[in-house]
Amino acid sequence: MAQNPDAAGIQVKSPDGQIVFLLSDAATKPTTEPASSDIRYAVEFRGKRLMDESALGLKLQGQPSALGTGMREVNARPGQHDETYTISVGKTSSVRDHYNSTVADFEDASGRKLSVEIRAYDDGVAFRYIVPAQTNLSKVRIEHELTEFSFAKDATLYPLVVDGFQSPYEDDYQMRPVSGIHHDWLIGLPLLAEVPGSGWVGVTEADIENYAGMYLRKADARFGLRAELSPRIDVQGTAVEAEAPVTTPWRVLMIGEEPGRLIESNIVLNLNPPSKIADTSWIRAGKSAWDWWSGEAAPSMSMKPGMNTATMKHYIDFASQSGFAYMLIDAGWALAERKGPTDYGVVADITKVDPNVDMPELLRYAKEKHVAIWLWSHWSSVDKYMDEAFPLYEKWGVAGVKIDFMQRDDQQMVAWYRHVAELAAQHHLMLDFHGAFKPDGLRRTWPNVVTREGVMGKEYLKWSARTSAVHNTTLPFTRMLAGPLDYTPGAFGNVTRAEFIPRDKEPMAPNTRAHELALYVVLESPLEMVSDYPEHYEGQHDFEFIKQVPTTWDEVRVISGRPMVNVTIARRSGKDWYVGSITSYEARTVEVPLQFLSEGKYVAEIYADAADAGTNATHTEFTKQTVDWNSVLDVRMVSGGGNAIWIHPQQ
Repeated sequence: MAQNPDAAGIQVKSPDGQIVFLLSDAATKPTTEPASSDIRYAVEFRGKRLMDESALGLKLQGQPSALGTGMREVNARPGQHDETYTISVGKTSSVRDHYNSTVADFEDASGRKLSVEIRAYDDGVAFRYIVPAQTNLSKVRIEHELTEFSFAKDATLYPLVVDGFQSPYEDDYQMRPVSGIHHDWLIGLPLLAEVPGSGWVGVTEADIENYAGMYLRKADARFGLRAELSPRIDVQGTAVEAEAPVTTPWRVLMIGEEPGRLIESNIVLNLNPPSKIADTSWIRAGKSAWDWWSGEAAPSMSMKPGMNTATMKHYIDFASQSGFAYMLIDAGWALAERKGPTDYGVVADITKVDPNVDMPELLRYAKEKHVAIWLWSHWSSVDKYMDEAFPLYEKWGVAGVKIDFMQRDDQQMVAWYRHVAELAAQHHLMLDFHGAFKPDGLRRTWPNVVTREGVMGKEYLKWSARTSAVHNTTLPFTRMLAGPLDYTPGAFGNVTRAEFIPRDKEPMAPNTRAHELALYVVLESPLEMVSDYPEHYEGQHDFEFIKQVPTTWDEVRVISGRPMVNVTIARRSGKDWYVGSITSYEARTVEVPLQFLSEGKYVAEIYADAADAGTNATHTEFTKQTVDWNSVLDVRMVSGGGNAIWIHPQQ
């Protein structure tokens, strides 16, 4: 748990003893080594080295050396914690927060102080820095961190290389050995790594408050990466400026024998403070109709579809008939002087409505149809008008706001997210952050932040082939490790990869229909879009699965899979289970043992790739069969294929 008298430095072990975090300072090093000032850490998993010794510390402006240089441990305070709490919406309805911990205090010869807090869970470890208030250090200006992540071997990484600190995190994931990472690459989090023979690691961060977002770059160490903080936009050479004491975000290492164990983890949530919303009954998961993705397609309408009252009513009708909780009204509803329909960046007065949209009538009509409204807004409009707009939306009965195009995670923008979340909660508004940085577990503290983008999602099919079946099989093991992702599935214009053509109106999807259905189980988002236009779902039996599948869950089990290859995930809602399987562009058969079922007989309703789905991607085969916990299903998938199953108790 805390210091081990038989070993140098501090050891913090996970409750099951399988993960060990080792913390050392210069005093623990052999005297034959050069005097090293850095505080360092290493991580072991199941008796094998996962992370080699890696530097810790902070470089501050106005200080002769980094905090961590020349420091020795002066005190270690061990602890432990075990509680179970419930969450409003998510991948599990209850979460166990169980860890062993240590806060290690360090001091150098001049009296400068720094503490490192460590928590070891059965599914990973986390650490953070605490800079206490001290003489000559009341104002803390952090230039950068010394934090490193040195893998024990030439690990295989799945990096998201972004084009700068002002990024929406919308790009392809690669596969590279850590030795093959270029020094000028800026890598966004989470980062998945496989350390051969040792385990899988997901590097990310949690509880970013009054701090800058973290990225990674190649370090000097052969198999190492180093932290890089998003710089402030107002002060050159500074990432964080704050009054002491300063507590950094958690630097998180999710750890498992298989990559699926990382998907099951709730460690990012656990590292955030409890909910600040006492009554969360108004925070409700659900599916939503959406007018934007289909490119104003609505063949059954007599008038031209677009941002007008008639079109929005058409989508409200669709949501109501389908049993969806929500309708998302996207860009164009608020009063603004736009130069064109895609001029999203102009600041709109989001307290006023465009003349083409009768908002009072839409709100009345939606309420009559038992559908709640979400509204889209550019972040700059929210920034200017939220003090007036949020109370107004509460009066209107709006369910939530989709806020877009922030594309920053510097210290000021991180603070802005939290301010918006708190103000929205005061007015019973849920939030969906688009054009966003990765989740950090904020939704535990402010559970009205139900989902966010920060991913290259389905919208890219309107102008590219980038959100492919390979991309889809990678997302659960990479971006989804940090939290829910608003990927916006639901494409029913399914074609083979050879037939795919990007187009703005009535876009296609280069994967099978069954693959698309499975995404509603594979991907986690309490607010889930049903992205295609209503007419595309008419008369399609496959649509029954989308209407049926929940968007919040009681339990999750990852059955099998690897990034860029395939994945099978099972999720439970009440007594029902849903299983989603998808594959890349290699046809494959996977076995799905149903040992997660309770005793008794169940009915499995299976939406599978049809025999000819490899050439006719919309074709599925629907079957029912009786199953129990002894059953093993053979799931056959064509290239770009999938499989979706609803398992419910036999009546």
